[in-house]
Amino acid sequence: MRVCYFVPEYPAPSHTFVRREIVELERNGISVLRVSLRGGGLQLVDPADLSERDRTRYILDGNIAKFGAALARAMLHRPMALAKATAAAFGMMRRSSRPAPLHLAYLAEALVLARWVLEEDVQHIHAHFGTNGAEVAMLCHLMTGVPYSFTVHGPDEFDRPEYLGLPAKVKHAAFVCVISSFTGSQLCRWIPQDEWRKLKLVRCGLDADFLAVRPSRLVQKARLVTVGRLSEQKGHMVLLQALATLARAGVPFKLTVVGDGPLRSQLEQRIRQLGLEQQVELVGWMSNAEVRAAIGEARALVLPSFAEGLPVVLMEALALGRPVVTTYIAGIPELVEDKTCGWLVPAGSVDQLADAIRQCLDAPDTLIRTMGSAGRKRVLEQHDIVPEARTLAALFRAQAQEAAPPRDRVEAAGRRAEAPEASNASLAERGGSEPGKVIALRPGHAAR
Repeated sequence: MRVCYFVPEYPAPSHTFVRREIVELERNGISVLRVSLRGGGLQLVDPADLSERDRTRYILDGNIAKFGAALARAMLHRPMALAKATAAAFGMMRRSSRPAPLHLAYLAEALVLARWVLEEDVQHIHAHFGTNGAEVAMLCHLMTGVPYSFTVHGPDEFDRPEYLGLPAKVKHAAFVCVISSFTGSQLCRWIPQDEWRKLKLVRCGLDADFLAVRPSRLVQKARLVTVGRLSEQKGHMVLLQALATLARAGVPFKLTVVGDGPLRSQLEQRIRQLGLEQQVELVGWMSNAEVRAAIGEARALVLPSFAEGLPVVLMEALALGRPVVTTYIAGIPELVEDKTCGWLVPAGSVDQLADAIRQCLDAPDTLIRTMGSAGRKRVLEQHDIVPEARTLAALFRAQAQEAAPPRDRVEAAGRRAEAPEASNASLAERGGSEPGKVIALRPGHAAR
């Protein structure tokens, strides 16, 4: 089966979960065409990301002529479908928070994507994130008839959902993946109840690079780490204030800040203002191997986010046997159990964050190891990329069968009867007897 993965920015240091998903899908026999809007401007340090860049096709690569060629081809061969997609693009303008011309740009991008999808004999389109990428996938579907789906992560989809056209994107989609029960619940606020059946729980997963690593029993006394994009939603400013409180109290610590982003210069300035130059180090993006080493050398990972979906870095830290100090928001409590595998604090509370970090630094090493083991167990149960990719592959194949002509459908059913797929079994294990089963919102499913 041939699937097109469309991601606005791919590969990217903060999108390793997409790469893991694609790689595991290919191990499940799914051929993946990688398409992204742009490339070349992102700082890539991981060898796997550099390899993925060479395998990805970019729509915005400086070749303007291909947009005209794609438009001419659509006008000649699919005029009615083009008119339908154009009407949908204008419909997305009505309540959008983005300038109207951007939606015409999405239509132009969808024209190029549609041409590649047809040339590559793609049977399904999957987009990550419910923002502009999902709109491009939807418009491509309207022009080609190729089914599409998308994965909603948050928090961007939750900030201004009424302006993203989520009801239209879900209406035209074959199904929608949500990474946590919380994510699914937020979508339910904005789409009709009869569309809830389309929501499928497919968690972000870790691969053997994290799951097969034996956690170090050596626990550092005062070293902490935080990993993530340097943006307002991650709560770095609150973290610096909490650390300044501990520094004034004479508590020894060393924080390594992994990541980069628009807040870097402000963070550097704030570190100087608070006198934390000796305790806080900004190191930029790291490769996967370097991130694993930084987490393994730390006592705990700290992530005081204001808004999230469910951060993959929390899974990575717990998989490596390190507890986390994080906030009680979004899908985080579905993974992190307070005082069992980490500390949960209210978002934005400097005092409670400082107190939790102090508890972590003062805790006996045996407790840190016990909490790390409990967290690793939860990650192994919930966030192994192997069963998650099998679930997604089963959804893709079921949709391809449903969209196939009747004769092809009968032949496919016969092949499955002779050799049942492991991917279908994985759905049964997850509480769904077949790919159409709603698995995202079953009570108690997420909290294992």
